[in-house]
Amino acid sequence: MDAVSGRVRAAQNAVARLTLTPLLVRGGIFVTVLAGFVLAFPAEVLIGRPILFLSVAALLPAIGPRRIWSTFAALVTVGGWLLATDGYGRPVALWRLLALAALLYLGHTLCALAALLPYDAVVDPELISRWLVRAAAVLLGSAVLGVLLLQVAGLGGDTGHQWATVLGLLVAMGTAALLGWLLRRR
Repeated sequence: MDAVSGRVRAAQNAVARLTLTPLLVRGGIFVTVLAGFVLAFPAEVLIGRPILFLSVAALLPAIGPRRIWSTFAALVTVGGWLLATDGYGRPVALWRLLALAALLYLGHTLCALAALLPYDAVVDPELISRWLVRAAAVLLGSAVLGVLLLQVAGLGGDTGHQWATVLGLLVAMGTAALLGWLLRRR
């Protein structure tokens, strides 16, 4: 019983020490991930209970950005996009693919920022603005380079190739595995 009351007191202390900036960053994670889900999944799936489950899935990385939840949310987003294109026959549109990639990156970088910020951190607003400006520069550069490469390769327009998406996912997974191996090697 003492352990339970100790945990309750610790939770009350944590809630009393909350500051606005870390909560806003975590709120940004929730909104970004949920927007990615809405963009990725077909409209037929979003009606009813699935939106409740997707809202909970979007809340998980906001609550625990240091845990596996950000990866889980990204995989759910990619799964929703694959469901929409394969299962529901939605055509692959370049704007939707770029917006979804931007939301995935923004959710990931916000999770990285939130993982560094304790709930009770007093943060200079310049830190957040510099972080978001850097993320916007990465997104803009990636979008421009992606569109140029797609046009050069002849894959642009409304007709997309899903094999390129799967190949890109495999390259991303391979890169993550390589980085994990390099970090463990140190």
